[in-house]
Amino acid sequence: MRIRRKKWAKEELENAEFYIDKPEIYKNNWINKFSNNNPIYLELGCGKGLFISNLAIKHENINFIAVDMIEAMLGLSKRNIEYAYKDHKIDNIYLIRANVERIFYVFGEKDKVDRIYINFCNPWPKGKHKKRRLTYPKQLENYKTFLSSNGQIYFKTDDDDLFNESIEYFESSGFKILKKTYDLHNEMIFDENIITEHEKMFSEKGIKIKALIASLK
Repeated sequence: MRIRRKKWAKEELENAEFYIDKPEIYKNNWINKFSNNNPIYLELGCGKGLFISNLAIKHENINFIAVDMIEAMLGLSKRNIEYAYKDHKIDNIYLIRANVERIFYVFGEKDKVDRIYINFCNPWPKGKHKKRRLTYPKQLENYKTFLSSNGQIYFKTDDDDLFNESIEYFESSGFKILKKTYDLHNEMIFDENIITEHEKMFSEKGIKIKALIASLK
């Protein structure tokens, strides 16, 4: 998603206690950053932050980390997190700036993330660009480095080709598909489903939402 530059974003992010501009300094030490032993859930490509903010406020016993690399998106995420937490202290979520393709600089084998969310990532349909997909085998191998032994990946998309090829990516990378659906809103495979901005938009156009849950075998 392209988004116009937000002049206010840089200053607001710098003044937000839950924003981290250089998250690589916490590699292999994220549990101490949260100062508790709660599970860590990670969203890759958080966009405007509507998903993660509405999820995190409902689960104070889980630590959440939301990743994006676009300053304007992070600025909007920051505001949406603050809005969701308007009556609560923001103490179970961090918003970080990082390139998901280089996520290995930010998380290591000692971090033990219990769940990864990938929501409506860029499908990169052209053959030469497919390696940039967030579900591409190379990326899945990176996630395996810090995903806990019983960790899971929750994946949602509107794109048929991306979904079908991602199933192959997961299976070839040693993941087990626990659940999958080609019509999430009629076959709910998640315990709860926070509807994202893209999800709402695609659904209103009659496009069915594809989803899966994958775990390490």
